Amino acid sequence: MYRAGLGIFSRTLVLLAAAAGAPAADAQSGWSLINMPRGVTNVSRKIYGLHMMGLWVCVGIAVVVFGVMIWSLIFHRRSRGAVADVTMVHNTKVEIIWTAIPVLILVSMAVPAANLLVRINNNSHAQLSIRVTGFQWGWQYQYVGTPVSFVSKLGYRSDEARELDSGISPYAVPHYLLTVDHPLVVPTGEKIRLLVTSVDVIHSWWLPDFGVKKDAIPGFINEVSFTVDPDKPGTYRGQCTELCGRDHAYMPVVVRAVSPAEFAAWLKKQEALQKQGVDISAQQASTQTPLASPTG
Repeated sequence: MYRAGLGIFSRTLVLLAAAAGAPAADAQSGWSLINMPRGVTNVSRKIYGLHMMGLWVCVGIAVVVFGVMIWSLIFHRRSRGAVADVTMVHNTKVEIIWTAIPVLILVSMAVPAANLLVRINNNSHAQLSIRVTGFQWGWQYQYVGTPVSFVSKLGYRSDEARELDSGISPYAVPHYLLTVDHPLVVPTGEKIRLLVTSVDVIHSWWLPDFGVKKDAIPGFINEVSFTVDPDKPGTYRGQCTELCGRDHAYMPVVVRAVSPAEFAAWLKKQEALQKQGVDISAQQASTQTPLASPTG
């Protein structure tokens, strides 16, 4: 029994260690799914660091508490002649110690957590602002200071496959329910500020790889910012995380991060099209150019 307990305990430590480390090789095996993603922004890395600090503090507490319990069960059991002490009902020193230690642990975790919250909510000096408006069931993106604006909704193939008796297997659709017709396009290496609101009910713009989750509330504008690492261009996917109605599950968030030069060329082209009165959404759907048609 003792050996079995140690075996379970050691395997638990191995799993926790795997969760702490596990980059690329473990991503294919699935180990990375048991832990929070590191992400590709400054915000997500700070959140991940705080999360891992809390995890290892909890592991340390568990090791001490369960270690003492196991030691007591083994060396102070009745079969070894141990007799329970029924006289000790109060010990001031012990009570002070077991009150002070948790307080110190909580304070040591609260300070970096508060510091991180202050940094996360610092939206000043943004190089690009984008208004994000949620509606049932999609998102409207408008690049502040430009005429560029478009609607982003569930991708056509996912929308077809989700219908009852469609005859289309969800497994045959890449990124099922996580694709959109027109993803948001942002530059890497620049601080992006999102102004998040809604026109009907409460939605929530969530992108785990960015470490961003912000509620979209009618009549309010919430702010959040992030900076995608310059060496991490790509397509990143999330969802609305509020129960915003019947089709809540079909309201994905897709962002394409590109180099600043590519973004400037894309934005310039969209501005020109908008001034000509061309429907950007229709134009994006018809062309095959990667940035002119940022298909999710």
